[in-house]
Amino acid sequence: MSIVKINVLTVPAEQREVLEQRFASRAGSVEGSDGFEWFELLRPLEGTDQYLVYTRWRSEEDFQNWMNGSMKAAHQGTAGGEGGERPKLAASGSTLWSFEVVQQASPK
Repeated sequence: MSIVKINVLTVPAEQREVLEQRFASRAGSVEGSDGFEWFELLRPLEGTDQYLVYTRWRSEEDFQNWMNGSMKAAHQGTAGGEGGERPKLAASGSTLWSFEVVQQASPK
């Protein structure tokens, strides 16, 4: 079965739009990765300032390969900041949760 990685991002209200735009602009960057199965960016509706970045992978090895490859390279770039500066972070904190899928269901 697959593994799930959920990155919990603490995002101040004034940075929500920035975060969502950054994820929209990276659309397609993970989808071609070997072992990638699913992505969702989940916006909080009430009571929290934490976004959830949900990804599902065929294996832990596939996730680690992505983390040490294209994801690492993308986060080390300057992202077009003026004078080579990196843009201000939209999230003020990040925690990674890991799960193994032991049961699943889909619509019939």
